[in-house]
Parts: sequence; structure tokens; C-alpha cells
Amino acid sequence: MSLVLDPAAQDLLFREARTANTFTDEPVTEEQVQAIYDLVKYGPTAFNQSPLRITLVRSPEARERLVGLMAEGNQAKTAAAPLVAILSADNEFHEELPALFPHFPQAKDVFFGERPVRESAAAMNATLQAAYFIIGVRAAGLAAGPMTGLDFEGVRKEFLDDDHTPLMVVNIGKPGPDAWFPRSPRLAYGDVVTTV
Repeated sequence: MSLVLDPAAQDLLFREARTANTFTDEPVTEEQVQAIYDLVKYGPTAFNQSPLRITLVRSPEARERLVGLMAEGNQAKTAAAPLVAILSADNEFHEELPALFPHFPQAKDVFFGERPVRESAAAMNATLQAAYFIIGVRAAGLAAGPMTGLDFEGVRKEFLDDDHTPLMVVNIGKPGPDAWFPRSPRLAYGDVVTTV
């Protein structure tokens, strides 16, 4: 069975897409980021909770603070990327549920009244949204460099608050020279899929 999505789009989003390690200096515009969000906001989350929050690091001062919180091997990439996004989970996402889940606004309190439940739900669903975000960056013709090599608590203190849990940092832009490491192997279908 073939896929409905055009093969060129399949390549753009998946087969040819890679984590970029270098970028050109071409800026990423606010319009591009808005278009990415306007596409990926339709990805499903449980109860439509949509807990992902995106912090765009644009100022040189903020970039310098963030670079200092990245693992050594990620610092140069983060310093040079045209745009950097901190993706985090909003642990108070339930406050938006009456608007986002209007057919059952009581879900806010019935299912998410306790903070540990919210933190677990927010982490899972915001991570799902982060994957959509990376695909959206690719759909915009840009490269994404998602990274988890960072001081998570430092990023929380410097850029977020106690109600937000950092998930990853994503460098965004047009790929530069020697942007790609060789592609690593992938597991075969039979190694991943089990039928019961």
C-alpha cells in the first residue's frame, strides 16, 4: 500500500530530514514561526489540552544566557542558529480546558485537579506536540536541531517559571555547510511491530 502524501513531501518531512548541526545566517521570521504554529496546532492531544509552550530566544542577551546552559557540544550550534526555541510543558494547562474542551469544561477539575496528574499529562502531550513542531519546521522548508543536552533546571529558572517544565531546545534555520552527520541506522519494521 502506498502513502497518500506526495513522495517529495515524504522526503521533506521524514526521509531526507535530519537534525541540522550548522545553519546559514538567513533569519527565521515571525511570519514563518506563525505559519508553523498555525499548522501544528491541529495535532491531537488528550482532552485537547495543548500544553506545549514555545519561548523564542531572539535577543543576543537571551541567547548568551541560553548558550551557557547548553551542554558543551551544543553551545556552538545554539549560538549560531538563526532562531532558537525552548519547548516546555505548561503544568497549569488545565486553566485553558473550559475553552479548549468546551463540551466537558468540568474536565479541568474532574481529571486535572491535582498537580502530579497535570505534570504527567503535560509532559506526555507537550512532548507529542514538540514532535509536531519539528515536523512543522521541516514543512516550512527549514531544518530543526532538537536537543536535550542542557541544564533543564537552569533553563527553567532563567527563562520559565515553576509552572513550566522545559522539554528541549530546538535550533531552527536553513542548513549550513556540513550540516548533517551521517544518518544512523533505524530499526526494521519486524523489530518494532508485534501483532497479537
